[in-house]
Amino acid sequence: MNFQYLAIILTLILTLGAQAYINHWYNKTRRMANKKGYSGFDTARMILDNNNLENIKIVETGGVLSDHYDPRNKVVRLSKDIYNGTTIAAVSVAAHECGHAIQDKNGYIFLRFRNSIIPLVNFASTAGYFAIIIGIFASALNFIVIGIFLEVIILLFQLVTLPVEFNASSRALKAINSYKILDAKEQQNSKKMLQAAAMTYVAGVATMVLEILRLLAIFNNNRD
Repeated sequence: MNFQYLAIILTLILTLGAQAYINHWYNKTRRMANKKGYSGFDTARMILDNNNLENIKIVETGGVLSDHYDPRNKVVRLSKDIYNGTTIAAVSVAAHECGHAIQDKNGYIFLRFRNSIIPLVNFASTAGYFAIIIGIFASALNFIVIGIFLEVIILLFQLVTLPVEFNASSRALKAINSYKILDAKEQQNSKKMLQAAAMTYVAGVATMVLEILRLLAIFNNNRD
């Protein structure tokens, strides 16, 4: 089988597999009410206050799994189900986002580096797409090379994201245990849900590597 087609198939398998994995654990834990009845907001407020981050606001935002920490405005944004929910999923996601807030406070090097290259990555995402399209359809090797270079920048961003996400989850689980938010059995389910979420980032790195290899194969074919 042609490597280009194989790369596309593997990319689809990785992407769909990772999404199915996180959906399974999210859907499972979102049906599990935590015994102490803490909501995502309660969890976030507790973790932030115990880490001297009383200045950080917690607000409800639209969407599903749109939760994130906004370092510019110092706000933890939680989707409706997470903000109001009293499930293991709600506690886990809220704690994870607070993990990013703690990283920001402590000047976590990988977070600082990732945030600093976001404008470059945004440019690479758009310009790389057009460079690749022009390069392939016009058989312009220089554009394909530019596209590959820009894709490498995106890969670098994704690689730096891995320690950021794994570390945030580690901080979340530590806080959940330290503040007795969940009991031992609930913590196990929380850990599995956060690990499943992290796998989506691992899959993202793998698919980007495959995409770069596919573009290199296209470049070599056009060069010949």
